[in-house]
Amino acid sequence: MLNEVLFPALLETIYMVGVSTVLAVIIGFIPAIILVVTDEKGLRPNKVVYKILDFIINMLRSFPFLILMIAIVPLTKIIVGKQIGTTAAIVPLTIGSFPFAARVIESSLKEVDPGVIEAAKAFGASNLQIIFKVMLKEALPSIVLGITLTVISIIGYSAMAGAIGGGGLGDAAMHYGYYMFDNEVMIYTVIILMILVQILQSLGNFIYKRMTK
Repeated sequence: MLNEVLFPALLETIYMVGVSTVLAVIIGFIPAIILVVTDEKGLRPNKVVYKILDFIINMLRSFPFLILMIAIVPLTKIIVGKQIGTTAAIVPLTIGSFPFAARVIESSLKEVDPGVIEAAKAFGASNLQIIFKVMLKEALPSIVLGITLTVISIIGYSAMAGAIGGGGLGDAAMHYGYYMFDNEVMIYTVIILMILVQILQSLGNFIYKRMTK
């Protein structure tokens, strides 16, 4: 029973989290770079652009995930052709997590030593070269840790998504653990999620240490 329920649910969770993480990081890089560039200490300061984008990111981050998931059901149906299920859950997971990814990437980029950026300017590097060959390279270890936090956050979101029809471990916990009063499924679901988070955090820390050597 446990193998028949939890193993497929785990695979669904890995699928949801994996795809959502990749999309969230790719999408999050765009506003992160714009925020860094248009900041008052950035390469091309622009107060209006920075404040508007900063406001939008803050609003999206503060939106409760369950409400967001329900609110964008029409958009989810347009994109994937259905409202519920594992694939459908990827849409709200991505939208709900990319602002978080944008913030952690932005913070990592802002941690780059200004002296390194000034040195690049002195050597005649263009803004694009400074962003992609200097700032991203220097900030990469910190970005790895930020992405690790993003993945862990998405795992939590995926459990909530599963509870309302998104599939995965959250769905298994709700249908078999809660509705069918199977405490064993509920307990094993929590244990699996804890182990998954621990593995990902350890992996992120390992990669970070390797990159900083």
